[in-house]
Formats: sequence, C-alpha cells, structure tokens
Amino acid sequence: MKTKIFLCWLKAVLILGFACSFAFTAAAQNYYPAEVGNIWVLEDADAEEQRTYSLEGPETINGTEVITLKIETEELSTGDVVDTDKYFLTVGNEAIKLHRTVFEEAVINGTVTADFPTPATFFPLNLELGDKWQIVVDAKVKAGLLAIAGKSTTNLEVIGFEDLETPAGTFHKCAKVELALTFSAGGFINIDATTYQWLAPDIGPVQYQNSDGLLFRLTSTNLPIAPEEPDMTEEDVTPEPPPEEDTTPEPPAEEETTPEPPAEEETMPEPVPYDVTGDGVVNILDLTFVAARLGEMDSEADVTGDGIVNILDLVRIAQNFSS
Repeated sequence: MKTKIFLCWLKAVLILGFACSFAFTAAAQNYYPAEVGNIWVLEDADAEEQRTYSLEGPETINGTEVITLKIETEELSTGDVVDTDKYFLTVGNEAIKLHRTVFEEAVINGTVTADFPTPATFFPLNLELGDKWQIVVDAKVKAGLLAIAGKSTTNLEVIGFEDLETPAGTFHKCAKVELALTFSAGGFINIDATTYQWLAPDIGPVQYQNSDGLLFRLTSTNLPIAPEEPDMTEEDVTPEPPPEEDTTPEPPAEEETTPEPPAEEETMPEPVPYDVTGDGVVNILDLTFVAARLGEMDSEADVTGDGIVNILDLVRIAQNFSS
C-alpha cells in the first residue's frame, strides 16, 4: 500500500516538474496559440465585413501531419465569402512553420497556391520589438483556363507593442506586426500591399488592418480571456455608515449584564482565475490538484474547458502563477 501511494506521489511530482519546465522555458508568452479548435472572430467598426480565423485538422501533406489555419472574409449584409486563405502549419517549440498556402480569391474567381519544400517561419511563438523574418516562395495563379507562375515575398517585422480595447475585451502588450507583401506573375500582375496584425499574448489575433486601411477588431474567441482588473478611485469607495446609537435602556444597577460581541460577517474571497483550490492564489497547490487528475474528465481541474484534464491545463495554471 505504501509503495502504491509513493508511486502515485512520484508520478504527480514528475508531471508537475515537466509542466513547470515547459511553461517557463516557453517565455510564458505565446502570441499565436495554435491548437486545433481555436477560433477568433473580428469585425470592422461598421459591422459590414467579418474575418473568422479557425484552426482545423489535422491532415497529411507530403508525409507531414499539419493543421490548417483558415481565414474567411465575409460580407455580413449578403453572407457572401469574399476570400478564403488557408495556411498549412506545424507547431514547434519556438515557431509555427508554414508548409503550404492556398488563397481562394473571389475577385478573380481563382486560386493562388504555394508550397514550401523547406518550411518557412509563419510566426515565432514569442515576439520581441524589432524581430524580423521573411517568407519567400514561388506561387501558382490559376483562374479558369489561365495558369501562370509568380513569386511572392513577405517581409514581417514587430514594430511596436500596444494596449488595445476591442468588443471582446481589453488586451495589454499586444505585438503589432507589419506584413509588407510584393507579388508578381506573368509580367503583368504586380502587387504591393502592406497589412498589420496585432497579437495578444496567450490569445492570438485581436486586431487586423488590411491594405485599404480597414480595421477589424476581435468580437469573440473561444480562448479564455482574463477579466480586466478595475481601477479603484476615491469615488468608487463607498463610505461606511456611522454606527447606530444604542437605544437599549440600561439594566438595573444590581444586575450586571455583559453584552455579547456582534457576530462578524463572513466574507467570501473574490474568485481568482485558475485558482482551482480556492485559497485565493494560483500556486504549486493548484498544479498538484490538476496533476493528480490527469486523464480524467473533472470540470474543476479542466481549466481550458476542452473536456479532459491534460498537460494544457497544467501549462495554463503555471503561466498564471500569482506574483
């Protein structure tokens, strides 16, 4: 019996150590959470167009298992899909790698396809100011019976960090990435376009500006968004009412009575996100609680809400340790 208890304890400790190592060596900031099932919906200010990002898959391309990032742009008044971009990706420890792109353009009623024999960096998981990378690829344009070869070059750079307010919430330290694209094909197609993508840490795309300057902001996502902490001011503090005067008549002198002290009201601590033990802080006890339930369908330990307790729940708690 003692041996069984020791092995269970050892398993929890080993898993716990792995989760902590994974969380903190990943710089605790993932600017593009690439997990199948993640969805982001962005709309322009006039609610005329909507961009929906979704991660689907997996599927196999050239012997490699990939996931698909699909970005659909839709006209809300008609429900028509203007274009669909598909990025076929693998996720490494430091970056998301790009294996193929397929762009379906309604304007030309055709597609632009590109394959990457050597996978290119789509986005690093952790972004810092001044980071630069380039995506260069030969592309094929097909519209009806027309098929021509082209070349695409995209220069990406992290040009700033900003706090953003969106319909889905307020996000801090969002990386602003500039994407400068040049595309030429057949000697008569020449395109230069610059777009901007804002990515929030551990959330992903929260704002996008197309080459026409139209701005899209996040309206919804299935990723958990931490509640905004309110700023307390003097006006927000409600003054305590003055104590009520005691109108109880004094007892006769010969009878001494000792009044009972008023009962203290029990106050419940404010809930803290990812505090599964309910002690008011996110710490090693919460990790131990979740580690002991790995592989189970326990709603209290399943902080990511994907239906099962796994390593992702441990990582989410480790990334939100109370300071």
